[in-house]
Amino acid sequence: MEKTNLNRIKAVLAEQNRTGVWLSQQMGKNVATVSRWTSNKVQPSVEQLYEIANHLKVDVKDLLVSNEHR
Repeated sequence: MEKTNLNRIKAVLAEQNRTGVWLSQQMGKNVATVSRWTSNKVQPSVEQLYEIANHLKVDVKDLLVSNEHR
């Protein structure tokens, strides 16, 4: 089964010249947890998506891959 990217966290971090380590520090999360999110191995909860969006100062929908483009 092909892996489907559901979030754009890694892309948004790159656009802002930020790292997963930075995000993990901001959220108080383990670096490995954020790494799993950015690699789309695991998806953050809706609440965590909103927290990520707040730290990155983006709309939460900017962190999601549109279902129109899959």
